[in-house]
Amino acid sequence: MTDLLRAAGAVVWRGEPDRPEVAVVHRPAYDDWTFPKGKLKSGEHVIAAALREVCEETRLTVTLGRALPPVHYLRGERLKRVDYWTARVADDAGFAACEEVDELRWVPLERARELLTYEWDAGLLRALTAAPLETVPLVLVRHASAGSREEWQGDDTRRPLDADGRAQAATLATALPAYRPELLVSSPSARCVQTLEPFGGELLLEPLLSEESQDPRKTPALVREIAVPAVVCSHGKVLPGLIRALSGKDVALRKGAFAVLHRTGDGRVVSVERYPV
Repeated sequence: MTDLLRAAGAVVWRGEPDRPEVAVVHRPAYDDWTFPKGKLKSGEHVIAAALREVCEETRLTVTLGRALPPVHYLRGERLKRVDYWTARVADDAGFAACEEVDELRWVPLERARELLTYEWDAGLLRALTAAPLETVPLVLVRHASAGSREEWQGDDTRRPLDADGRAQAATLATALPAYRPELLVSSPSARCVQTLEPFGGELLLEPLLSEESQDPRKTPALVREIAVPAVVCSHGKVLPGLIRALSGKDVALRKGAFAVLHRTGDGRVVSVERYPV
């Protein structure tokens, strides 16, 4: 078996969460009906790929929700993995047929099951309704690579990102648009601030997210009160306890990686996802 092929896409829905319609596309090259998806470009983050492919095939800009189970199948002699998310329309530029997709239909779930060509796509529909569709994302980011603490001379809060960290921050900036954050919050430490800077936008500095001033009660309470889509950047010594307090899950993050907690309107966490950068 040769290298794994990677692709990404989304099950885009609209309407009422208890009776959604989903977007199904027809590909003339295969004469099939499926969900919008496509291959990752070299070095592209899987989430950025999902956004791009959905937009290229449907002209829809979407906000990602919960991750759906990945699909695996053979393409010739190579194993292919397709990562999917639920997604809701943020902007519609109006469908236009292209070489890859010549038709888009919005259909209820029952009709989608009849129309879809592949059984694994029907499985995605079952996963779509297995948990709430309307969720508020909370993205918790561990700062990117910042060299060695031992080799840094001076105040550690001023230690900057290194070259690898700057590359991680640039990649992170391509994935965060998936969640359309309305609030960016960071530890005041330079390495946290610089991790979010490539994404742009106003950044709120919060000492309770720092290594020096974190509080096992006050820090989770502060973050729990955030009720809008948000990105929070902090440290490896802060985030595991914070995630555990918010979700009950033990999640370890490498530098530059992030976790997404999907919450219902009452703050209940229904999905915890972890992504490398």
